[in-house]
Amino acid sequence: MTGGGRQTRTLPRVVRRLALHEVRSVYSIWLWVRRRRHGVGADDHAAGYNSAQAAMMWSWVGLSIVETVALALLIPWPLVHAITLYLGLYGLVVMVGILAACVARPHVVGADGSLRLRYGALFDLRIPAEDIVRVRMDRRYPDGQAIAPRADGSLDLIVGSQTTLAVELVAPVTYVRPLGRTGSAHTIRFHADDPKALLAALKRSERAAG
Repeated sequence: MTGGGRQTRTLPRVVRRLALHEVRSVYSIWLWVRRRRHGVGADDHAAGYNSAQAAMMWSWVGLSIVETVALALLIPWPLVHAITLYLGLYGLVVMVGILAACVARPHVVGADGSLRLRYGALFDLRIPAEDIVRVRMDRRYPDGQAIAPRADGSLDLIVGSQTTLAVELVAPVTYVRPLGRTGSAHTIRFHADDPKALLAALKRSERAAG
């Protein structure tokens, strides 16, 4: 009975998280079309991370378009045709939304020296300046999913099968995974298209704050 109740409480949370991700992704398409970035202030530094995976994601979008058009032309039954077309267009919007979210929601170095790490609409973690010990270059090619907790208490945010920077923290910070589960990490490795520019922006913010 207890297990069933826990499952009942967990399922709506997962559904809510998935719905929230989709809303944020669709909104990101709007931001992307208007060439705007979410959560980036006038004095902040936006650090993109999508270049490493852009070619692969665009190929998925292209294949989805071809598949949707082909099925629309080949299926003769009206109801099946309509359902297949809807699912194909829905999948296409989801993929474009993921791509747009990774562009419109970059990492952010705040003017106060804080660091905001993101992966599209799926992950968002703000780290205050006082919680950061240091950020350093650390290029790796780890295995695993895009958001990959490690047994040693670290976290990898992998883009295009790589990470380029690592942030070491005063104490472990709590983060929320895409489906709502939480974790903690004392070191977070992440990717930035221009890691040197991100480090330079952090140094400027530290000098300004000091």
